Amino acid sequence: MTNQLVNRRKFLGQSALLGSVAAAGTLAAPAIATAAGETTTWRVQTSWPGGIGLDFFKAWCASIKEKTSGELAFTPFGANDVVGDFQLYDAVKNGVLEAINPYTIYAQGIIPAAVFLSSYPLGLRNPAEYDTFYYGLGGLEITRELYAKQGMYYVGPIQHDANIIHSKVPIRSIDDFRGRKMRLPGGMVAEVFQKLGAKTTVLPGSEIFPALEKGTIDVADYVGPAVNYSLGFSQVTNYISMGPPGFMSLYQPVDLMDLTVGMDAWNKLPDKLKQFVEMEVHTYSDLHYAAIQKADQEAWPKFEADGTEVTRLTQDDVALMTEIAVPIWFDWANKDKDAARIFKIQLDYMTSGSLGYVDPVLLEGLELTAL
Repeated sequence: MTNQLVNRRKFLGQSALLGSVAAAGTLAAPAIATAAGETTTWRVQTSWPGGIGLDFFKAWCASIKEKTSGELAFTPFGANDVVGDFQLYDAVKNGVLEAINPYTIYAQGIIPAAVFLSSYPLGLRNPAEYDTFYYGLGGLEITRELYAKQGMYYVGPIQHDANIIHSKVPIRSIDDFRGRKMRLPGGMVAEVFQKLGAKTTVLPGSEIFPALEKGTIDVADYVGPAVNYSLGFSQVTNYISMGPPGFMSLYQPVDLMDLTVGMDAWNKLPDKLKQFVEMEVHTYSDLHYAAIQKADQEAWPKFEADGTEVTRLTQDDVALMTEIAVPIWFDWANKDKDAARIFKIQLDYMTSGSLGYVDPVLLEGLELTAL
């Protein structure tokens, strides 16, 4: 793949959407002066298959060389460019890629506790709550510990959006999921929908459109409206199902991504570059989230023009789905000691005066036996 690094003038001269946000990112992180005059180049593959997510990722990667005065460069790859989404962790551990930008939920295949490292049905419900978990309640330290056991360094979470559901048929209550062939990311999310009667399957993002087009599935979750519109979902579905007003998604309201680096590549960086990458990821998370939210506002009229109808579940559906979800939380937490200690932090937060998401009655008879 050709070198996609660009200088600052080109980077800031991109589209108005990317340019304004990228400019803020450039100002947020000071350049690091190079001493040796050599560039360390990381091959970084994202899970974004297209749209604003991929565009913004590539623009960010293109900015790294100048921000570090030539010491570090990121060569970006989109979903499936080097390996498939579900091979990303093997690729970074084996040195095929130096770093990856996956959906964090995909890590559950090698780290059972990862089911709690991104949002799960009716759990923490807002981006700030996950930032609090990672940066305020010890989540980052635990996550890095678990990734280190797998030969990887977890740099930090990257916010982007809630997940929404596209369907060929209207979903007006949780009863309407019964019998539907539904794409989900697996894990706890799939189990909750199985309890609702859905027939679930796991597919990477790049395979959702053809599966909907062929009728292999008739309902699919994926990320937010801007990216999903760019991927053509309005061409193969007629409906979008969301939570009640103010609650885009009941099942994955905060679908985190992250930057994960192979431990060998990470250890070769000098301390000043390690600090830069950690700070840069935190900044990128904020700007990435804001850019995608802006693009979402531009996508909704396009869905409407294509004839897509938005349906919303009710507060009663929230209550019923919470009753289903809470025992499943405990089942998954008790499969693994690390999952239990992560979930305990989140449960204490959810039941605190700050949030109050969980009625104590729903916790009666449930224990964290894996601690």
